[in-house]
Amino acid sequence: MSITLNTDHLKGFISDDEVKSILPAIKKAHEDLENKTGQGSDFLGWTDLPARIEDSFIAELEQLGKDVRANSDCLVSIGIGGSYLGIRSTIEFLRDAAQIPVYYAGHNMSVDYVHDLLETIKDKRVTVVVISKSGTTTEPALAFRLIKEALKKKYNDEELKQRIICVTDANKGALRKTADKEGYRSYVIPDDVGGRFSILTPVGLVPLAIAGVDIKALVDGARQGQEEYAKMEMANNTCYQYVANRYLLYKKGKVIEVLSSFYDNMFYVNEWWKQLFGESEGKDGKGIFPASLIMSTDLHSMGQLMQDGMRNVFETFIEIKKSKHSIAIPEDPEDVDSFNIIAGKDLDYVNKQAYKGTASAHFEGGVPNMTFTLCQADAFHLGQLYYLFERAVGLSGYLLEVNPFDQPGVEAYKKKMFALLGKK
Repeated sequence: MSITLNTDHLKGFISDDEVKSILPAIKKAHEDLENKTGQGSDFLGWTDLPARIEDSFIAELEQLGKDVRANSDCLVSIGIGGSYLGIRSTIEFLRDAAQIPVYYAGHNMSVDYVHDLLETIKDKRVTVVVISKSGTTTEPALAFRLIKEALKKKYNDEELKQRIICVTDANKGALRKTADKEGYRSYVIPDDVGGRFSILTPVGLVPLAIAGVDIKALVDGARQGQEEYAKMEMANNTCYQYVANRYLLYKKGKVIEVLSSFYDNMFYVNEWWKQLFGESEGKDGKGIFPASLIMSTDLHSMGQLMQDGMRNVFETFIEIKKSKHSIAIPEDPEDVDSFNIIAGKDLDYVNKQAYKGTASAHFEGGVPNMTFTLCQADAFHLGQLYYLFERAVGLSGYLLEVNPFDQPGVEAYKKKMFALLGKK
């Protein structure tokens, strides 16, 4: 059930002695996470969150999901950043887990996107989950205004109360004020968990439960992750091995990490990972730039650069051991494409050979790489992977001597935008 890490393609780039040399720094970072003594300690609630989630709360949300789906044709999830990516990455990764269509709003300000969304939902029974700590973040605040206005034309006040659910601060903020005034159902975003770490809070669990995702399995996977990765045991802790290797590669000038997978359902997981690492590490002129590729599609666009470009890159692959389905390659009597050699083989077998060939070629081309392997693409292993990466970025931030739990640079564009809008 564990997620494994293969580091064969780091040979010649990192030695065992180099890993040993940074063990004291890793131990210090580990202790700062566990004892909540490092930078940003007020936002370390995610470290033991999986173990603190009550099964009774999961059951409550599962019942909420059943009730909402019985009276809804679709769900609109409004949020941006950590209030959007974790939800979408989970639903997209699990493919057919959602039992009703899920639409997203508040993650961009494209008028054509919002117009098309409003047209799509106008004749449907809609439930909305709006997610915002403050309620004043531009994108979700405007999306909520527009969607709420559209729903008011369809439903009276009492019906609207049943169709709008808020996930926000316990006591303060614009969305909390609105929820209390209008009588909307609401769930609380914990003060000690930042947005990009919030997938296992009501931020993620409420919309996922409404969609019909197995949130119990997701949480159980994260619990497994907490059990495995919160221990200072390098020999058995694949999370800490990952952290040590990427830190040493960074010190050797490998300043770009490419998260690659040969499974298209990893696309939004990669996007979630990019926010997690980019927003956590990118401070004080430091940080590994997170990029991602979906193979083999991107081998026909970015493959050349990965093979022969600047050697400031390392690669982390996500492999899935067992696919949900099987499709055998048929035999062709004429064999004009010369692929009868693999007739009868499963398509996933071919995909895996493409991965192996790519990892080997990139290694020989000067791109060190390592591979995480998940047993299968299910909610349990995704929950475990989420916790692995959350733990990894916390530890990595401390190794870089930055606060991995704030995001001061994000405010810069907002100040400029608000000035242009005339907003105080």
